[in-house]
Amino acid sequence: MKVHRYVIDLEWTGNTGQGTRSLSAYERSHRISAGAKPPIAGSSDPSFRGDPRCWNPEELLVASVSACHELWYLGLCADAGVIVHGYTDQPEGIMVEEAGGAGQFQSVTLRPQVVIAASSDAVLAAALHERAHAMCFIARSVNFPVSIEPSITSAIASG
Repeated sequence: MKVHRYVIDLEWTGNTGQGTRSLSAYERSHRISAGAKPPIAGSSDPSFRGDPRCWNPEELLVASVSACHELWYLGLCADAGVIVHGYTDQPEGIMVEEAGGAGQFQSVTLRPQVVIAASSDAVLAAALHERAHAMCFIARSVNFPVSIEPSITSAIASG
């Protein structure tokens, strides 16, 4: 078994000079970085006093599930001889907040739109979504259902 470690730096950047004197005294902004990679400006969801211009943890979780599936899918297609020309997704995560403020995700739905070469097997391309889902590290790690609603379109063969 291989073990992979992922270490990031998270720095709270929202101290307005008063620290956390009150809920309205500080901003929810933070910076996420790792090595030489460009930093990600983060905040909480706007409904939790966050900056709507920044990524929030909930969006990053949904993006992680989507990106993990995409990367597995493309690799599996390459191995199976399915030529993918385009891949987009508009995933949606559903989170519920309880009266006391705690909450959890109920589900994430991926909606990948895949364009394959006219010569590629559309049935196999669709089936590879199941395999990608079974392999995705992120989907395997969360405690809520992740469903996939793929659309496979064959490119028109050029004459």
